[in-house]
Amino acid sequence: MSGEIPHERHELKEKIHEIIFEADTPVGKVFDVALLIIISASVVVVMLESVMPLQERFGQVFDILEWIFTIVFTIEYILRLYSVYRPFKYAISFFGIVDLLSILPTYISLILVGSEYFLIIRVLRLLRVFRIFKLGHFIKEGALLVKALRASRARITVFLTFVMLLTVLIGSIMYLIEGGVDSGFTSIPRAVYWAIVTLTTVGYGDITPVTPIGQFFSAAVMILGYAIIAVPTGIVTAEIIKEGRNMTNTQACRYCGAEGHDDDARYCKSCGAKLNER
Repeated sequence: MSGEIPHERHELKEKIHEIIFEADTPVGKVFDVALLIIISASVVVVMLESVMPLQERFGQVFDILEWIFTIVFTIEYILRLYSVYRPFKYAISFFGIVDLLSILPTYISLILVGSEYFLIIRVLRLLRVFRIFKLGHFIKEGALLVKALRASRARITVFLTFVMLLTVLIGSIMYLIEGGVDSGFTSIPRAVYWAIVTLTTVGYGDITPVTPIGQFFSAAVMILGYAIIAVPTGIVTAEIIKEGRNMTNTQACRYCGAEGHDDDARYCKSCGAKLNER
């Protein structure tokens, strides 16, 4: 897509967008740093509220603080939607969804008791720190990893399907070996559970083989687990090397709020609008 989307420029929207989405200006950085402090404080309040002695003593204070935080975040969310020319695009973006989920539980708690603890999702909003303090390197590496995972999803899906079939096979074999003795392998599903735990090298130890053949087979599965773990790493690494040639910047589109554009990009990769002149 090319060409600027025909929107009448709105000075107030542009100013609010510059403050909320961009960290290049002093005012924008102050706003974002203040927002991070408020987010951190709200997460701490939610965590402290789950401690029963503190809840019994400061419950009313926690409730007041929570509503203050929620009102602030609600206003911020509305301003974010207002300041972009395509608010729906921002609303369905990663941060748009996180922003919405960070305020909904408080309102839902008026109907469903206990739902306010889902507010801990606000901690995800702290990811904005990478953009705020101009840690562009981290943003680029994060975007690079996401692209690599997306490009690898077909091969990873095939790999995971193979692993699932393998665990069923290993579990069935172990059930045949250990099923007749008192070792915990009481069914094939339980043996498959053991296979998953062993193949991933977690090793809870709640189910262990007792026969020599079962122990030998278990050792082979453990060794196989190390080889299995290396496969997805190689798949993603290959895609990271391939995607690493395209570098991204921290600029946010004033129409939909999308970030992570290439350094030489002139138009938004999400909505096609012309990016701000840098």
